[in-house]
Amino acid sequence: MGRVLIIGAGGVATVAAHKVVKNADVFSDIMIASRTQSKCDDIVRAIGNPKIKTARVDADNIDELVRLFDEFRPDLVMNLALPYQDLTIMEACLRHGCSYLDTANYEPKDEAHFEYSWQWAYKERFEAAGLTAILGCGFDPGVTSIFTAYAAKHYFDEIQYLDIVDCNAGDHHKAFATNFNPEINIREITQKGLFWEDGQWRETEPLEIHKTLNYPNIGPKESYLLHHEELESLVKNYPTIRRARFWMTFGQEYLTHLRVIQNIGMASIKPINYNGMEIVPLQFLKAVLPNPQELGENYEGETSIGCRIRGLKDGKEQTYYIYNNCSHQAAYEETGMQGVSYTTGVPACIGARLFMLGEWKRPGVWNVEEFDPDNFMAELNKQGLPWHEIFNQDLEL
Repeated sequence: MGRVLIIGAGGVATVAAHKVVKNADVFSDIMIASRTQSKCDDIVRAIGNPKIKTARVDADNIDELVRLFDEFRPDLVMNLALPYQDLTIMEACLRHGCSYLDTANYEPKDEAHFEYSWQWAYKERFEAAGLTAILGCGFDPGVTSIFTAYAAKHYFDEIQYLDIVDCNAGDHHKAFATNFNPEINIREITQKGLFWEDGQWRETEPLEIHKTLNYPNIGPKESYLLHHEELESLVKNYPTIRRARFWMTFGQEYLTHLRVIQNIGMASIKPINYNGMEIVPLQFLKAVLPNPQELGENYEGETSIGCRIRGLKDGKEQTYYIYNNCSHQAAYEETGMQGVSYTTGVPACIGARLFMLGEWKRPGVWNVEEFDPDNFMAELNKQGLPWHEIFNQDLEL
């Protein structure tokens, strides 16, 4: 058993906290901390477990983080805050002497760009300290990487083609809303696309490449090629991959709103002066858009996220599609949050559980596919994200 500190009080942190409490056999003490302590207190009230501690902390401030870590003495810090804060939290973990887990890789505030190099640079320091850093333990990245590792272990001698497909077929009945932090979401989608092919990265214009894909229990949805961070680690850890791509669905109404937001400059991350005050347009937009945490009550439909893989086994080509479908309403009934938060928060809890059990405890900095996938896969079925397999059918890609 061990002590866990959750940093963040958004939808993902809320789901993770619900699940951590249900895994009391491995978590002895729990704390939730964020910039606004009252939000942490709200999570504790919703869970109904007054033993959970809460605290205020500025995750951009290393000294504040270290003081909190020294006070609570966590074995593991779950970083469920913003990707901007990955490096400060990792630094604080090293200074205090505790291990680290996150769900998304580092992204600088002043540049809409994300890659693992900043966090991989901490590998030797975590090794020397005897501490573990687990990167990308959400769904995508996270479960999609574990799906790939599971396929490589059990079904393929050589993975050659990997397509990660992410469909949200839910309806939140809002004119425009994002399913997680609007600032991060819009920065991600409006970047140029990037995919791996024949040993090099190939760039596309934002949302330039798209096609209709069929999703289980959902049907056909237009799917757009994006850059996504797990591709970077997967092509490194599985060098036989000839092509790796990431696809996500968007409705036309969403894309129309997104184009308008870009055309009028509201997607900009460059500060402007307004009446003597410096504001970032995208941060202002975030403040007026619906809060992703409040979408769950009326959210209908489901998500479908998985991996479509083609490769060789015993010299013969085979295809494999592994996926999970998650109901927004079922997620809300259990945790008060919608399905996108649920699919990220549950894997974070599972990764933390496996760390506490010693199965995912290894000095250094690791992406999740570098650990054995089997017990994680078993826990997905137990913890609310059951998966399904389809062999040797048309992958459509």
